[in-house]
Amino acid sequence: MAYKIINGKEISAAVKERIKNEVEALKVKGIGVGLAVILVGENPASKVYVANKKKACEELGIKSFEFKLPEQTTEEELISLIKKLNENSEVNGILCQLPLPAHLDESTVINTIVPEKDVDAFHPVNVGKIMIGDFDFLPCTPAGIMEMLGFMNIDVCGKECVVIGRSNIVGKPMAMLLLHKNATVTVCHSKTKDLKAVTSRADVLVSAVGRAGFVTADMVKEGAVVIDVGMNRNAENKLCGDVDFEAVAEKCSAITPVPGGVGPMTIAMLMQNTLTAAKKQNNF
Repeated sequence: MAYKIINGKEISAAVKERIKNEVEALKVKGIGVGLAVILVGENPASKVYVANKKKACEELGIKSFEFKLPEQTTEEELISLIKKLNENSEVNGILCQLPLPAHLDESTVINTIVPEKDVDAFHPVNVGKIMIGDFDFLPCTPAGIMEMLGFMNIDVCGKECVVIGRSNIVGKPMAMLLLHKNATVTVCHSKTKDLKAVTSRADVLVSAVGRAGFVTADMVKEGAVVIDVGMNRNAENKLCGDVDFEAVAEKCSAITPVPGGVGPMTIAMLMQNTLTAAKKQNNF
């Protein structure tokens, strides 16, 4: 069947344009928007993500505060920096790039960021708000996926949606957001029995497992919408997703490519969260 490509570059450009206009409108009122990004250590993937975030800030007129800390930074030093940023009124959003070096406790670090500046939406307060459907921020990747579905006029109400992966960053919040839009949601994981039987029922299938070519054509229902969150390297070291794109696309009504699908949306939604934080902190 003929399938539509869900173009993350195109949709994120539209989202960014909207944010840029709002940031400019706030500047006219004397209100700046600022994001602080903390990077501990030399993780190559994290360095790329941080550079992309900085570039997006520059494009949209958001002030970027960057803190590159050495691998051996102590937890005390990192916590002390976060506390300073919590107090700094020029900083509306704080993001500590994960994963952290092994000697640092992720949950302690996340819990130190005040919920109103937690633009990743990882703080337990923000997680709880997402659970009950009364949230200020959403985790950037699931939020980006919902934005894409909306842009493509894909209504999930009453649809059977399957999420593969149960991480706190993508899988669990993704399931909650689909549920808030009245989808019937199943979350699959490494212990799911007969995965194929479950995924074959999905009207909308979201894969966030991080394994190249994991989702094959026989796992997908004819006419399904397939969202690929994976960012993997295949045997040829080429960037690819969780989905065997060539084979699966033939069965889909719509599908996201990798690269150029979900990736650009994640950063756009981080910018959206930073703008939301600035507006809330200035009572807009």
